[in-house]
Amino acid sequence: MPDGVDVKVDGSTVTVKGKVGELTRTLPATMKIELADGVITVARPNDEPDQRALHGLTRSLLNNMVIGCSDGFSKRLELIGTGYRVQQKGRALEINVGFSHPVHIEPIGDNTLVADGQTFIVVSGPSKEDVGDQAARIRKVRKPNPYTGKGIKYSGEVIRRKAGKTAVGTVG
Repeated sequence: MPDGVDVKVDGSTVTVKGKVGELTRTLPATMKIELADGVITVARPNDEPDQRALHGLTRSLLNNMVIGCSDGFSKRLELIGTGYRVQQKGRALEINVGFSHPVHIEPIGDNTLVADGQTFIVVSGPSKEDVGDQAARIRKVRKPNPYTGKGIKYSGEVIRRKAGKTAVGTVG
């Protein structure tokens, strides 16, 4: 456990508090979760495939909760296109991506939305699930076009470009 992170286990409900935020989640009841000497251990009742899968899921969810409350998660999106821009409006964002109207985006849960310049958006928060969901919803407003490359994409995402129509010679 990192410093500054407090974990409470109440049966199958786990609460994690840290400097970034607080997360509570009810995990599968068959998994036995114990906190001892700053180490969280997850034990499964048997070695059946479904229990092994739940064991890995539970361990991963707990790890993401601890990392999210201590450091937080963030995703960066990029707007590509002529006239595409983003503006901060309080906690929300206003995105102009070629529609007849601006698109208003509100934060989900404890997420924070930041307009980094006019063409970058940073989504950050303690919950990996909420940050990913928020970033996916923003990207969905105008997905990258495979022909022109215009749209909203994740930073570092490679857009596979398709060849457009080719000029056809005269027939006859």
